[in-house]
Amino acid sequence: MFELASRYYGRPATPTEVDQAIRDEPYDDLTGPTGVLLIATEDGNPIACAGARFAGDIAELTKVFTEPESRGRGWGKRLLLQIEDVCRARGVHVVRLDTRSDLVEARALYEGLGFARVEAFNADAYAEVWYSKSL
Repeated sequence: MFELASRYYGRPATPTEVDQAIRDEPYDDLTGPTGVLLIATEDGNPIACAGARFAGDIAELTKVFTEPESRGRGWGKRLLLQIEDVCRARGVHVVRLDTRSDLVEARALYEGLGFARVEAFNADAYAEVWYSKSL
């Protein structure tokens, strides 16, 4: 979270700013019937994650992140493909997400997996680009 907050501010984020970002982006619903959170580990340490919130036949991707030292090794792609499998099994027909413009690596990942840019579907304070994909 520190890296993402720092990129948002264009400088090292303060602990207060990181705490606020965590409060702004809840994750306690990413379990059971409301969502899923997948975590990739290496040598027992978490290195990547991806989550989805379920709302009927639509899922919203969230918490997609790979530790900087583990990037470029396909973890994000593998997790997102697994998320899609979970969504299909739950009867989800559309996966969508929002992200920031400066997260160019994430945007390239989404576009490479067939997500298409769409009009804004929420007013999230951190959202600048929106994507959707039919399953």
